[in-house]
Amino acid sequence: MTKKQAAHEAVRLLKEAYPDAICSLEYRKPHELMIATRLAAQCTDARVNIVCVDLFDKYRSVRDFAEANLTDVEEIIKSCGLYKTKAHDIIAMCQMLMEKYNGELPDTVEELTKLPGIGRKTANLVVGDVFHKPAIVCDTHCIRITNLLGLTEGKDPVKVENQLCPLLPPEESNDFCHRLVLHGRAVCVARRPQCDACVLKVCCKHYKDTYKLK
Repeated sequence: MTKKQAAHEAVRLLKEAYPDAICSLEYRKPHELMIATRLAAQCTDARVNIVCVDLFDKYRSVRDFAEANLTDVEEIIKSCGLYKTKAHDIIAMCQMLMEKYNGELPDTVEELTKLPGIGRKTANLVVGDVFHKPAIVCDTHCIRITNLLGLTEGKDPVKVENQLCPLLPPEESNDFCHRLVLHGRAVCVARRPQCDACVLKVCCKHYKDTYKLK
């Protein structure tokens, strides 16, 4: 089985196992996903969702965030950790959106990564979920599991993204990454992967190498 065949098989199997490929961060507007993803750095999605209830109730638009008081934002998001840096980035990114993009999120990774605090992971998530364009979100689950599958090598997100790009069907790439998160939490857990129960074992290099399968 070639890498491309293995990738397509992984896409098919995860699609069967997790029909609903949805982002675990809760949002109603495009800018809310961008902000929630920034808050999720070194914080659980569950905690971010709790915090964002009050945050998005108080600040309802990009303009609201751009004009927000830094101390007030810090207080609301404090439990997410790194709150001073995150609060600064959230206000700064919204100010830039107002100044250069008329308050609207750009629809490309290249433009989104010009915003303060926005890296390729957040940019790809926005491009895929908001604008429904092909995108590969290289988070820890994606990197770890695709390494185990033998589809990618290394832990550098950009390199992993570039390795996956020619292997995945473009129309499936974004949902595939969401399903990797679900699978990484439910079965392919970092410290105790349940290999025998894994639907991906038929196309997993790690499984074949571990159990000496041909």
